[in-house]
Amino acid sequence: MAKFDLVVRGGTLADGTGGALYEADVAVSGGRIVAVGQVADAGREEIDAKGLLVTPGFVDVHTHYDGQAVWDQRLTPSSFHGVTTAVMGNCGVGFAPVRRADHDRLVELMEGVEDLPGVVLHEGLSWNWESFGDYLEVLAARRYDMDVAAQLPHAPLRVYVMGDRACRLEAATEADIAEMRRLTTEAMRAGAVGFATSRLLNHRSLRGDPIPSLRASEAELLGIALGMSDAGAGVMEVACDFGAAGHEGDFAMLRRVVAQSGRPLSFSLNQKNRDPEGWRRILDLVEDARAQNLPITAQVAPRPTGSIITLQGSTNPFLLSPTFKALSGKPLGEMAAALRDPAVRARVLAEAEPHRHGPEMGRFGGFERLFVQDGEIDYAPARETSIARRAAAEGLDPLAMLYDHFVKDGGRGVAYFPVNNYADFDLDAVLEMIQHPNTVIGLGDGGAHVGIIADASFPTYLLSHWARDRREGRLDLGWLVKRQTADSARLVGMTDRGALAPGQKADINVIDFDRLGLEAPVMTQDLPAGGSRLMQRARGYVATVVSGETVYRDGHATGALPGRLVRGPAACC
Repeated sequence: MAKFDLVVRGGTLADGTGGALYEADVAVSGGRIVAVGQVADAGREEIDAKGLLVTPGFVDVHTHYDGQAVWDQRLTPSSFHGVTTAVMGNCGVGFAPVRRADHDRLVELMEGVEDLPGVVLHEGLSWNWESFGDYLEVLAARRYDMDVAAQLPHAPLRVYVMGDRACRLEAATEADIAEMRRLTTEAMRAGAVGFATSRLLNHRSLRGDPIPSLRASEAELLGIALGMSDAGAGVMEVACDFGAAGHEGDFAMLRRVVAQSGRPLSFSLNQKNRDPEGWRRILDLVEDARAQNLPITAQVAPRPTGSIITLQGSTNPFLLSPTFKALSGKPLGEMAAALRDPAVRARVLAEAEPHRHGPEMGRFGGFERLFVQDGEIDYAPARETSIARRAAAEGLDPLAMLYDHFVKDGGRGVAYFPVNNYADFDLDAVLEMIQHPNTVIGLGDGGAHVGIIADASFPTYLLSHWARDRREGRLDLGWLVKRQTADSARLVGMTDRGALAPGQKADINVIDFDRLGLEAPVMTQDLPAGGSRLMQRARGYVATVVSGETVYRDGHATGALPGRLVRGPAACC
């Protein structure tokens, strides 16, 4: 009779501590790891991991599955990339607390900020909640292919308390702040792992209205942080461009909030094209805060945060052409066939010409920062391969080159625009950021930007590129695993996962490291109401285990759904 529920045998362990890799067995019972070493007794299920990499399940602290978790049991694409715990509610957008009259308002905000189609949200959301605690109860009743944890989003909270005044960006009154503090305490006690807000100018609703939290005062943010202190739990997540005009004092203000509340804070950090060295100045501020024992951490990405531009995506440079726009709702093959017609091609190019140097093209960095792709995405393309450089070398019009690329292969041509972290056309800044002691890996945005971004594949890229494929400056594999497991888990107060050790939650990846890699993103129509989204799968994941149950084998779902809602900080038993 089998003594254990599962034994992963003979694998090479990167155990989440950052130490050297070693060969061992991992035994699991009751959803927990019970032994690591030489395990003589049998398991009810056994995985032969000889010659394979065995890691803790990956923890992704920056996702937007707030809607998908209501209608779907599989939180893809993240679960295709070894993620076994996802934290959502980031950037201050979500769907609770909410009054019935504000359903449309929150949908429009999520559609504008996170590129989730309104028709999908209207079809997929059940809205059988009002308070944040009610929303958590809905999640707790569901089963998933990974664990999920939720943060209280600032925009819905502000609208719930202030109504229209929140959307007009009016200052919160003392009574407003007191109520937000009370509701924050209530949410933390119900199981929220933290609170998230945004101060980004480009975070706007579908109508173009700024996110309600944009100008929230220090008093308001402190009141909310003190609400977490009242509950004795909760972390803060902030999306803020500290270098933008009007936001120069935001870091100092948030530092004071952390100092007075005692709550940890993390924020998004990228290299910006307009200020390629700004990230260094921000990390210097973080170092100074840490020297004063203030728990402030930057979330950084392991590659450029980038746009995947396709004919079927939510945006591309030709959408301002009336001819193109009239064809954009047709099936892909039909659309591509129409666009290949020389007369249609000439008309679209003529209609797009006035916008060649306008803001729409500027959204894609211009032709100098736009790269056509064939097959798998090259996330660090050489500067000379940009559309601008290639078109100049071949004596072609870059706009026409882009058009012809989009319509080839039945309309499956893809272009890539590295939005952030590629100002110098290399990954040197990324290397420094991911090595910095006061950063964690994040910003994958799984569940959001479904028509233009496929960055939920960050965990796969982190290991395959930085530990294996990079020609110079490779990083230690065991350390990289720690960055995506234990370090991420600790950021949000989870000490029960992130390591292969007795007593830890049995979330495990078994990986063929030599084969580990990314497939090309494809557009699928699997959202509610037939909505489309970019889907990027991986190869090399032999097995992914959640709470001791194998949820994926060789990239295919097993049918097991052991994932649950994680309520509040999860401490190791």
